[in-house]
Amino acid sequence: MRTLDFDFYLPPHLIAQHPLPNRSQSRLLEVDAIQNTIRDNFFRHISDYFEAGDVLVLNDTKVIKARLFGQKATGGNIEVMIDRVFNTQEAYAQIKASRSPKTGSLLHLANSYQAEVLGRHADMFHIRLLGDESWYDFLEQHGQLPLPPYIEHAADTADDTRYQTVFAKHEGAVAAPTAGLHFDNEMLSALTDKGVHVCYVTLHVGAGTFQPVKVDNIAEHHMHSEVYHLPEATIAAILQARETGKRVTAVGTTSLRTLESAARAEKLFAHHGETDIFITPGFEFKLVDRLITNFHLPKSTLMMLVSAFGGYDLLRQAYAHAIEESYRFFSYGDAMLITRSASQRIK
Repeated sequence: MRTLDFDFYLPPHLIAQHPLPNRSQSRLLEVDAIQNTIRDNFFRHISDYFEAGDVLVLNDTKVIKARLFGQKATGGNIEVMIDRVFNTQEAYAQIKASRSPKTGSLLHLANSYQAEVLGRHADMFHIRLLGDESWYDFLEQHGQLPLPPYIEHAADTADDTRYQTVFAKHEGAVAAPTAGLHFDNEMLSALTDKGVHVCYVTLHVGAGTFQPVKVDNIAEHHMHSEVYHLPEATIAAILQARETGKRVTAVGTTSLRTLESAARAEKLFAHHGETDIFITPGFEFKLVDRLITNFHLPKSTLMMLVSAFGGYDLLRQAYAHAIEESYRFFSYGDAMLITRSASQRIK
């Protein structure tokens, strides 16, 4: 398939620039590939779609303040987007500058701190923070929250809270798992009280999530690798659901990608890993029955993923309906609940 097959026109006024006052206030578009139906609802009714024994899988990654500004040693201004912190002093980053910094050069960050460029890997720079402070502490004090490029205002204190899920725990993401932004603590408690197994994975969303697909043939696109963790408790809940005929619902494409990456092994097991899984129409899903997700950008890899999950034609109809009904799009926008038409389950 071609990248243009996943294009659509979105009126700019439908791009949500700010969150709604309450997390669960958003609308919900139900897309059922079994019944081939599309229905309007509200997210506050999400628990109606669950029964005891079902599994809900959330991504508990925590967004770091990954955007930094500074200068090269030569004086040129730079913008640094930390992509992955892999020890206290070293990280991969994207760097915007009039000329790319060279290996061995120094970067001056947040007025008085320095980082050294150790090398380059594809479009990422390997940099080391000089001094005793760790990257996470440094970013928390001096960084800015990296709101997506389609949000036109600079991050403020309200974004520090609302561009973070209520269950965020493990630092490392540079973008929020936005489907999880709709959940509040009361809603999670209600699901648990109903007998739903609320479980977690961790996938640290990288800066590559904002990168456009630059090839015409989608088979030629290569995904950025992202780090994930799949815990034993989540595996146990999923296997129990499989044995009892219950459903597994992934909250967000990141949770889905984590589970389906793990499902490629002969047997599920708890582990840390990396995934560059690229899900397009024709992909054979093995674990996830339903997906809660936001609306995605035209021609994006995530638009390809939801088209694979719910069916290309039905998703085109759903997006056209959402635009006609003035749903709010992207990170701070409304949600979808997609049920796929068939399950290929593993034991």
